[in-house]
Amino acid sequence: MKTIQSQKIVALLPMKANSERVVGKNFRDFYGKPLFRWILDSLLSVTEIDNIVINTDARNILAQNGLLETDRILIRDRKHEICGDNISMNLVLADDVSNISSDLYLMTHTTNPLLSTNTVQRAIQSFYYAQAQGIADSLFSVNKVQTRFYRADCSPVNHDPKNLLRTQDLEPWFEENSNLYIFTKESFFRTNARIGNNPMMFETPCYESIDIDTPEDWDFANAAVRYLQEKKS
Repeated sequence: MKTIQSQKIVALLPMKANSERVVGKNFRDFYGKPLFRWILDSLLSVTEIDNIVINTDARNILAQNGLLETDRILIRDRKHEICGDNISMNLVLADDVSNISSDLYLMTHTTNPLLSTNTVQRAIQSFYYAQAQGIADSLFSVNKVQTRFYRADCSPVNHDPKNLLRTQDLEPWFEENSNLYIFTKESFFRTNARIGNNPMMFETPCYESIDIDTPEDWDFANAAVRYLQEKKS
């Protein structure tokens, strides 16, 4: 087993020109810089990451925003057959994993602007130790939720309304938040997915877990970054 220092780690950052619900969101100004730069700058600060691969149909738009290839950033032009809003992300990842050699792959999104360098590093460390012990072949990030859930017919899911426990005493549930995934080539092609047969969950901090899918998410993320900047200063 290689040490974490000797393992090659490639970050996969897919990026498309268009988005349905928030038009052009990847390149819109988000609190002073294009949205994609937030997660890209965080990844560039992770010393464990050797290369960042951007699979995209927007090379020209990236260039207009000042992003060109470097010794750490590889821009791959997305194949026509895997372009479009209805294409599974696993097909895009399969193209990258098939063509880019690495010991570990870390995948994230431009829509997670507040995901920090520290959290990415902790995820890498957590997966490395689990992998070394043979207890995980992949990692995905989650939100821990302790609240009362109901089905559409009003039947309770995870609690008994007649025995009203405090929410902090309820069984925790975990929501996949799409912030980050870590996997190997072997685990990916066993399932043809970023989550392998024996995954582990990694809880990310509340503010960092914001994922921008809708205009409301965009506004909430802007409010969150303003709050965090003010808190820091």
